[in-house]
Amino acid sequence: MFRKFPYFLLFFLMLSCGVVKKKTTYSASNERTITVKASEEKDPLPTTSVSEKKEKIKIAERSKADEIIGTALRFSGVRYKYGGTSKKGMDCSGLLYVSFQEHDVTLPRVSHNMAEEGKRIKVKNVTKGDLLFFKTGRRGKKINHVGMVVAVDGDDIKFIHATSSRGVIVSSLKEGYWNHAFIKATRVL
Repeated sequence: MFRKFPYFLLFFLMLSCGVVKKKTTYSASNERTITVKASEEKDPLPTTSVSEKKEKIKIAERSKADEIIGTALRFSGVRYKYGGTSKKGMDCSGLLYVSFQEHDVTLPRVSHNMAEEGKRIKVKNVTKGDLLFFKTGRRGKKINHVGMVVAVDGDDIKFIHATSSRGVIVSSLKEGYWNHAFIKATRVL
């Protein structure tokens, strides 16, 4: 009985760290589709009162988040490459570094340094453009993965990130692996 335990433990660890690849299925046309799209709404109304000005600032911040999300979504399907920051290959922090940089928001290049930026928020308060941080390795205590919220639908939070097995994709925080690895959320916009 005790001799089988190390094999069971090894099998469990392999499953939990993503060594086993998930089967990817595509539609009949073998084309990927993006189901989350950035909003292109503009506010044509002029502001007059202080409260209207504050609301317009919030709208401007959200539209900046939408623009950054749109940039990140352009990299959907790009393969994973450690240290990558282009369409030839991208890693998780590189994806966000490039997407934010294109809209004049400077972030550190590495995920555990990104985690020190912005204001920490509760996961129930996340909105589009917020960053989600994860610890996916069993060794070390540093944050080693980051994603950006692209949509919130009730308690389902969708985020874009670059995975070593599937490249740049949109995932749900409800997925067991990501839910278990989640550490914290921050707001940088």
